[in-house]
Amino acid sequence: MMNIRRFSTSDASFDSDLKGLLAFETAQDDKIDTVVADILRNVKQRGDEAVLEYTKRFDRLEAGDLSELEISHTELKAALDGLPAVQREALQQAAQRVRDYHEKQLMSSWTYTEADGTLLGQQVTALDRVGLYVPGGKAAYPSSVLMNAIPAKVAGVAELIMVVPTPGGEKNQLVLAAAAVCGVDRVFCIGGAQAVGALAYGTQTVPQVDKIVGPGNAYVAAAKRRVFGVVGIDMVAGPSEILVICDGKTNPDWVAMDLFSQAEHDELAQAILLSPDAAFLDAVKESIDRLVEEMPRKDIITTSLQNRGALIKVNDLEQAAEIANYIAPEHLELSVEDPLAFSKKIRHAGAIFMGRDTCEALGDYCAGPNHVLPTSRTARFSSPLGVYDFQKRSSLIMVSAEGAQKLGRIASTLAYGEGLQAHARSAEFRLKG
Repeated sequence: MMNIRRFSTSDASFDSDLKGLLAFETAQDDKIDTVVADILRNVKQRGDEAVLEYTKRFDRLEAGDLSELEISHTELKAALDGLPAVQREALQQAAQRVRDYHEKQLMSSWTYTEADGTLLGQQVTALDRVGLYVPGGKAAYPSSVLMNAIPAKVAGVAELIMVVPTPGGEKNQLVLAAAAVCGVDRVFCIGGAQAVGALAYGTQTVPQVDKIVGPGNAYVAAAKRRVFGVVGIDMVAGPSEILVICDGKTNPDWVAMDLFSQAEHDELAQAILLSPDAAFLDAVKESIDRLVEEMPRKDIITTSLQNRGALIKVNDLEQAAEIANYIAPEHLELSVEDPLAFSKKIRHAGAIFMGRDTCEALGDYCAGPNHVLPTSRTARFSSPLGVYDFQKRSSLIMVSAEGAQKLGRIASTLAYGEGLQAHARSAEFRLKG
């Protein structure tokens, strides 16, 4: 039987127990950071030559020139055409749903004109070039390509550069097919911190980008932290999380498998269930013990649930909502009678899955909303990846001669108050009397 923690909000130690459960060491490993700093320095100084050396060392892939590691559009299309029909159709249908959803996120430029003729507004433009990091080899995720590339393309990004490691030359055909479906412009078979450096600084072959998005290992995450400021990044994500709130009326097997769906990612993933029904928690525990035996990733699930999982008894669903807002989970399932009404009580969550039939896995692949979500309680202040992450806003200010008389006096008064005489005089030069 699995030794998964059981808490109750009536326990005197509940607050400290919950904080201990959620605690996760986000500090980066100093050794990893030292290695990454050296790699980035080399790539910045030596460009293609350094990237080729690291690719040979870490991915066992040799090339005389970095251009040899670029995948052609012909090969991308061949990967798509070569998929079994059912797989190709699923990929295309998922892509269309993601595209349809994200098209609704497009921001618009706007202006308004004041009575004196002064025009104010906002001009929205897309980033010029974005880099997409995609994990490669056996642990390859075509869904990551869809979720990162499609919103960038919808936003109007002119060029999307994808990097994907291919250890030993092993290319994942689904990942290449996803790149074809999304219209990725260029794909390079490079990975790790060296790929992040190539995108951030540019090399003789890989163009410099404006922003880097996409998941990766600890070295990739450390590299993204270091290049932030030179380029933008999406986020530095922690382990996967799921919180399920259930009133006790859902099939316990369903809930157990939903917890597994995140626990199977890795041993540090977190899966938590809140319910006011103690008998239901018992039933879910029985389902967990029974169903885990048939899971190919049983060992990972078991480690995750035993180390970071919990079944928590709450007084009522109101209290469950309060705890959910404190946890601010990446994924939140509301397996309750009226989930839409209940969702109004939720202030902090990456994505909210409403209703007994809405499993989190649907959001990972094909529901439409983005699966790149804030983790480690950062949903308190951040949002899912979206089109808005690939657009930026410029303020528009066109002051009329009449408007300059009013605004000039306000500005000069405030500027003198701040001791900035040139600011004040600049405004006063436009005054007519």
